[in-house]
Amino acid sequence: MPLSINGVLCTLTLLILWQAEELVEACSCAPVHPQQAFCNTDVVIRAKVVGEKEVDTGNDIYGNPITSIQYDVKQIKMFKGPDQDIEAIFTAPVSAVCGVTLDTSGKKEYLISGKMEAGGKMHVTLCDYITPWESMSPTQKKSLTQRYQMGCDCKIVRCASLPCAISAPEECLWTDLMMEKQVYGRQANHYACVKRTDGSCSWYRGMAPPKKEFLDIEEP
Repeated sequence: MPLSINGVLCTLTLLILWQAEELVEACSCAPVHPQQAFCNTDVVIRAKVVGEKEVDTGNDIYGNPITSIQYDVKQIKMFKGPDQDIEAIFTAPVSAVCGVTLDTSGKKEYLISGKMEAGGKMHVTLCDYITPWESMSPTQKKSLTQRYQMGCDCKIVRCASLPCAISAPEECLWTDLMMEKQVYGRQANHYACVKRTDGSCSWYRGMAPPKKEFLDIEEP
């Protein structure tokens, strides 16, 4: 029995809505502590974005062109990454597929983390830790030079619901969401999870690197 015009239109509408919903939900990222972002990425830089253009990066399996957004950047400092300066970063063209939108006026400084791809290109997504430099706490900025690296063998466990607890001595429990009702609270802004001499990990707060007494002590 042939479908009615209304039936066809209804089916097409449902398909379009389903595809739109899939597109909107395509980019989903779990929150990470800044230290986790530092440890899990290839490159971390402080930079200004000074230009933007759309570039072709190849074709999909159907032969359709794939485009990316190229942001030209002026690197101020590299905290982690290759020997050469990063002059451009690449991202998807829309946020639905995790593309990042940045201010290209050259007036705003960012902390940008991302992955190195084949050919030495730096690629960033909404799941990478990218934030205005001025919004970072003094402790976060200081931790980029040493403290975060000291804790890369540790595991930060996010407390998403109560009860929550660590299951191993090399873990630190991240409770900002439960205790302060925000993802980036005290622990994200002012603490690093560092490894002690006995192999366990613990939260440390302070501008200076942890002293030997803290690293050797059994309890913070």
